[in-house]
Amino acid sequence: MTPGVVAVRPDASLVEAARLMRAQDIGDVLVADGQDVVGMLTDRDITVRAVAEGADPLTTSAGAVCTPDPVVVGPGDSVSAAAALMREHAVRRLRVLEGGVPV
Repeated sequence: MTPGVVAVRPDASLVEAARLMRAQDIGDVLVADGQDVVGMLTDRDITVRAVAEGADPLTTSAGAVCTPDPVVVGPGDSVSAAAALMREHAVRRLRVLEGGVPV
């Protein structure tokens, strides 16, 4: 598990999210409304779901492009359980939540 949570608001532009990813040297951010996680946005989401479709990254919001209801695990879940979820849902990243709050 990588410690630290990086998040943007649903109304943040894709440019804002991409700059944050670059500054933090990461490939994804949570999209959160306060403490409520509403989605996950990856660098691939920005490229494939927005830019490749001709969306303007300055005016397109993170909330419009993110994957809603991301697959999550708890900090005490086993690595094998996490790997099984990743295979089942065909994802490369999982969010770790404890009591509904990102850790």
